Amino acid sequence: MKILVCISQVPDTTTKIAFADNNTHFSTQGVQFIINPYDEWYALVRALELKESGVANTVNLVTVGKADAEPVIRKALALGGDEAIRIDTDSSDPYVVAAQIAAYAKSENYDLVLCGKESIDYNNGVTGAMLAEMLDMNYVGFATKLDMTGSTAIVKREIEGGEETDACSLPLVVSCQKGMAEARIPNMRGIMAARTKPLKVVAAADVQPVSNIVSYELPPAKTGVKMINPENMDELVSLLHTEAKVI
Repeated sequence: MKILVCISQVPDTTTKIAFADNNTHFSTQGVQFIINPYDEWYALVRALELKESGVANTVNLVTVGKADAEPVIRKALALGGDEAIRIDTDSSDPYVVAAQIAAYAKSENYDLVLCGKESIDYNNGVTGAMLAEMLDMNYVGFATKLDMTGSTAIVKREIEGGEETDACSLPLVVSCQKGMAEARIPNMRGIMAARTKPLKVVAAADVQPVSNIVSYELPPAKTGVKMINPENMDELVSLLHTEAKVI
């Protein structure tokens, strides 16, 4: 089995976010970038587990980004990927990202494509479904477990009020979330090996975005906490009616 894992570069969750050009662009000044946790902890690690168990023989990684994304994809190689592909363009439009990956993957005959359920920067959660449509593959989203029985994938996913189990034929695209695998930390051997593993740069396909970001806006600053005397329930009820906000 040949597996492709989609890797997205995102800002570290501890990064202080700032915008530039009249709030029309995200400022990368001083930002620490990491692998999107859903891609790393669940999609990539599950792919590596399938390889280690003998189910898969190749785990390739793909990212859509410029040269500054290479340290992130190298970390993914350090965890155990065989080869990385960087598609040389950058976009916040999930359609463009999916189309770029599809343009590359169409001729590579992947049996299984894994990605995180969403990236933690824009939280769109639609790239996997778009990619499956473009590749004409079956798709299961928000999966918590993936096993192989012969050439059939047994995939579990959370649904409203319960859990669903699907038996799917390959080729297949699966977006992964918590429960799929346990996070790993690259060891020194993996880090050293990643330096010599192939990282192929592919020219971007001619794809036009279907959406663009008009502006960014930071959430309002948190206000202070009001302390109410537990003996004064009337004041508490009054404040709940007049000042409390439902989120």
